[in-house]
Amino acid sequence: MPLDNPLDPKVDALNTALKHHAAVDILRRAFDAVPNLALVSSFGAESVALLHLAARVKPDVPVLFIDTMLLFPETLTYQREVARKLGLRRVRVLRADTSVADPDDTLHQRDTDACCDLRKTQTLNAALEGFDGWITGRKRYQSGTRAELAAFELEQGTGRMKVNPLAHWTSEDVQDYMTENALPRHPLVARGYPSIGCAPCTSPVAEGEDPRAGRWRGQEKDECGIHFVDGKMVRTGAKT
Repeated sequence: MPLDNPLDPKVDALNTALKHHAAVDILRRAFDAVPNLALVSSFGAESVALLHLAARVKPDVPVLFIDTMLLFPETLTYQREVARKLGLRRVRVLRADTSVADPDDTLHQRDTDACCDLRKTQTLNAALEGFDGWITGRKRYQSGTRAELAAFELEQGTGRMKVNPLAHWTSEDVQDYMTENALPRHPLVARGYPSIGCAPCTSPVAEGEDPRAGRWRGQEKDECGIHFVDGKMVRTGAKT
């Protein structure tokens, strides 16, 4: 990515101007700065908070949902219920063509990184080709790779802007927002799944464990890869 990319100063200016602003302000400014934005959501344990905020600011925001075809049935049902409740009219369900690379759905047993790349990363990258930026629900507290996450980033390799309105929110902030707005909860949370991905690679979390301990348990992995460039978590313009 060239050092003189025109988005570089814009990203830095947005982070400086909105450093202490609320998530809804970040979303409003993001839509002004980059009108062609998509919101990418897993419709997981905490997703409804950002979806609700976005629906308030821009009800017709395009929402991209990756159905890996290995998700819990509860997630698929929850996705439809939340979209209907919030009035999200432009939800696109994305699915990979796995007929050649993983015809028997066993790739996750041999190589979870390759499975995530096939079913999530490649699928999302193709869908994002038509957008100038995307909104994510990532938060600093979720993992070490997100500890310095800024509200606005420049995605290297594509030049797209990434917007993280909830970057500074804590888990308590999310839960409070969901309670105050009477938002529906993912049914698996009550069954011990505070972080929810694909069924084969997600397990319940015991009391006292890290909320993401159930994701790819026993592996040196805590990200699916959709926020990586060339296998590494890369951020540009995150100078907060």
